[in-house]
Amino acid sequence: MSWLPTDAPAESPQTDRAAGDAIELVITSRPRDLGGFSIGRVLPAVQRRLVGPFIFFDHMIRHDLAPGHGVDVRPHPHIGLATVTYLFEGEIVHRDSLGSMQPIVPGDVNWMNAGRGIAHSERTGAERRRSGGAMHGIQSWVAFPADAEETAPSFEHHAAATLPLVALPGAKLRVLAGHAYGARSPVGVRSPTLYVHAEVEAGAQLPITDEHAERAVFVVEGEVGSAERSYGAGSMLVFRNDARTTVHARTAARLMLLGGAPLEGARHVWWNFVSSSSERIERAKDEWRRGLFAKVPGDEVEFIPLPE
Repeated sequence: MSWLPTDAPAESPQTDRAAGDAIELVITSRPRDLGGFSIGRVLPAVQRRLVGPFIFFDHMIRHDLAPGHGVDVRPHPHIGLATVTYLFEGEIVHRDSLGSMQPIVPGDVNWMNAGRGIAHSERTGAERRRSGGAMHGIQSWVAFPADAEETAPSFEHHAAATLPLVALPGAKLRVLAGHAYGARSPVGVRSPTLYVHAEVEAGAQLPITDEHAERAVFVVEGEVGSAERSYGAGSMLVFRNDARTTVHARTAARLMLLGGAPLEGARHVWWNFVSSSSERIERAKDEWRRGLFAKVPGDEVEFIPLPE
């Protein structure tokens, strides 16, 4: 999906510098209405543009689609990143210019490597559109190391059953990408990556893995505590690089752990394009404007125009 219009966050999430504990920064998601579909934008923020390779993070807030209605993200382009769709409820059909057509359901991972350029769409399928139903999930982008930005585009789908599960006291974790807690996902990441979905029982404690330099926890549902402070849904806790810490579930909680190794150098972001080179982004803008990206088979008619 694609909702970032400019090179800087137009509406920056609220941030709070935490002191005296393991938390470096707290980012509070900022709600946005996308024509009846509500999201909470977290990354990028003014004070923090990336956590590890994660450069974009949206919470698709749970809502019920009435029969006859659905999500329609028209074909649009990407370069220099992987898009990652992960659902808690609902279904979305992914199509891309490689010819991929893949429904995604809760627990699965759709990982689209844009590389030097790809176009895709994400829509509610015909059967789900007829029946309606709940939709809830996370959309994120993972930026590439500079030497991988111009690789050939590719698409990976990993069903929930192929992703490793880790059981800790009072917590169930699914490792979506990269490695954590002694388990490794089959997703083909380009740099050291942390991405985990955790379900934590009320009263349980979740140790935050220290295998990665940069780490954050996003509270999807419930309430967690750290150093006598509590954080509710929509909060992203960014931890200090050298901190060993644990979060405490004040209530039953659903969490996303994300991070990894920091990328070398800065990244430019404009609309759906991410690159270490501003000139490369200008070229991508021109290519989309002139219709030089490949079409999406099965979704060739509509497209999202380049913002001007």
